[in-house]
Amino acid sequence: MSEHVSRETTTGGPTANGTATATGSPAPGTPAPGAGKLYGVGLGPGDPSLMTLRAVEAIAEADVVAYHCARHGRSIARSIAAKHIREDHIEERLMYPLTVETTDHPGGYRGALNDFYEEASARLAAHLDAGRTVAVLAEGDPLFYGSYQHMHKRLAHRYETEVVPGVTSVSAAAATIGKPLVEAEEVLTIIPGTLPEDELTARIAATDSAVVMKLGRTFPAVRRALERTDRLADAHYVERATMEGCRTAPLAGVDPESVPYFSVAVLPSRVDTGPAEPERGEVVVVGTGPAGPQWLTPETRGALASATDLVGYTTYLDRVPVRPGQRRHGSDNKVESERAEFALDLARRGRRVAVVSGGDPGVFAMATAVLEVASQEEYADVPVRVLPGVTAANAAAAKAGAPLGHDYATISLSDRLKPWEVIAERLRAAASADLVLALYNPGSRSRTWQVAKARELLLELRAPDTPVVVARDVGGPEESVRVLPLADLDPDEVDMRTLLLIGSSQTQAVRRGDGSTVAWTPRRYPEAPRTGA
Repeated sequence: MSEHVSRETTTGGPTANGTATATGSPAPGTPAPGAGKLYGVGLGPGDPSLMTLRAVEAIAEADVVAYHCARHGRSIARSIAAKHIREDHIEERLMYPLTVETTDHPGGYRGALNDFYEEASARLAAHLDAGRTVAVLAEGDPLFYGSYQHMHKRLAHRYETEVVPGVTSVSAAAATIGKPLVEAEEVLTIIPGTLPEDELTARIAATDSAVVMKLGRTFPAVRRALERTDRLADAHYVERATMEGCRTAPLAGVDPESVPYFSVAVLPSRVDTGPAEPERGEVVVVGTGPAGPQWLTPETRGALASATDLVGYTTYLDRVPVRPGQRRHGSDNKVESERAEFALDLARRGRRVAVVSGGDPGVFAMATAVLEVASQEEYADVPVRVLPGVTAANAAAAKAGAPLGHDYATISLSDRLKPWEVIAERLRAAASADLVLALYNPGSRSRTWQVAKARELLLELRAPDTPVVVARDVGGPEESVRVLPLADLDPDEVDMRTLLLIGSSQTQAVRRGDGSTVAWTPRRYPEAPRTGA
């Protein structure tokens, strides 16, 4: 059949080149009287028997059957629906002008495609305006990485439209390898392989299960991302799922030169298998940030997901989702050395252990304790890694504005591991140097006087109106962040869940139009006055 069967030249219909004229077009959202209906028809992953009954009905109701194809003219969508296309159907072959990102179009690759979509939708609009029902065929599901969606965005607000969902390649791939994708609270992430390699790595690291689409020339980068996240051994390769020539294999053994565009990488559910047993044990010290899962980095999510054992203070362990097959070892907050030794012993027996810390594990947290014990001779061969996390000072500063915009010092007010005299000396030195101060562990039920002493000491060296950020439970359900003068700091309002940021002489506190107060420290420091001749 020809690409354009109809060659009408009436107002609103196709012109001699197959495009619609603007005259008489209906207003957006107001279909013209007698206008045809638009169908976006999902055909499923390739096997014609997986087309839905509604998809077959929609094609039967259509006057026009449209489908996208490459410049060679062949269309996978048409081949799937071939036996349902009649002789009296008008066929619209929507041929892409290019298949690679090389073009002399002034708008580049995206500009060329946008022009194509505009022209294609105009051709379909001409049929609709003439009262014809149009079925646009789409592999898989029409609104899932499909070409139809570009027609939908341009036409659905102008004409009566029905989208017929189809079985996606994601479901087809899982069925082909016979592996569940997700179970219970697992998260499935669909990832286009065209993302940069670092982004692929971050996305894979942060999820439980994944399907990576659009392989082909992207396969080497996808394989490296899986390897970097220790997920390569779990990955399955599926090519042309449900279609003739379907191929499956462990992804690690696939030749990159043999991979077509219509293939996917599948990381299935780990519920039945649990995290893969490591070839050798290791300890990874991770930080959960100041509060819940939204503060976790992708790298940390990946380490937590792949661990066989989690070790940590119970409060911090509770922030980590429970995964089947993963062992959790909670303990009190005051046994850091014992916790570190326990984690290293597990790793020495071949376990992959994540030691869970709050905030950043290297800031007044578990990394030091683990490395201190790991430095003993019996643990010299146990691999130890430290992954950064969002520390409380940075989280509090962001909530308040940018008080850490210039040089600052971080000091813990806890005298459990160092005497108060050392703390006081460091406070004086940092305050004398006019540094912004981030004060951790300011107070607790057993330590009630340190904040008052610190305030008294700082008032000797700082102006009473120096901005102070009082940040409590940042990221948590009782979050409270206030900016007030140093003279108004009330020690009774400070507890172990509070962090204090004491401004320098340059820190500003500004009242905003919405009634909030933001604090910020300029990046430029005033020059010292010159002396001498």
